[in-house]
Amino acid sequence: MSDHPKSNLDNLSDDDIFMSVKELKTYVSEIEMAKAKKSLEAQDRADQAKQELLRQLRSDEPISEERIRAFTLRVRAAAEAGQTELLLGRFPSELCTDHGRAINMAEEGWPETLIGRPQQAYRIWKEKLQPLGYQLKAQIIDWPNGVPGDVGLFLSWN
Repeated sequence: MSDHPKSNLDNLSDDDIFMSVKELKTYVSEIEMAKAKKSLEAQDRADQAKQELLRQLRSDEPISEERIRAFTLRVRAAAEAGQTELLLGRFPSELCTDHGRAINMAEEGWPETLIGRPQQAYRIWKEKLQPLGYQLKAQIIDWPNGVPGDVGLFLSWN
């Protein structure tokens, strides 16, 4: 009897255990292709989700009072925590008629480029919050591939 326990490899021939370099390269190539396929599928799902988000955010359907109330509670909680600024919302720069150029350049008329829900949020601020002393600023908050990505609307108070 041997001192070494038998492994599953003991029943295999050298041909079963060792791959040729060509077989190994083919195997690695197949794994890389499978990873790339999964990555492409994930990217497709992300693109579909973004298109759905854009569709929803382009909507002219009014922002509900319930949502406004929930945001008011967020502002109150942030103030209680000592914060003086809160992200009102984040949205793709495609929801600006100029894809965020005016916001990036801090042009005075940047609000006129907003469409859909971001435009509604701006109007709510202008009509209800600005008279109460709240400030609003917009800025590009990410730059995928060197182009304006998402815009952040920030509500602040002092």
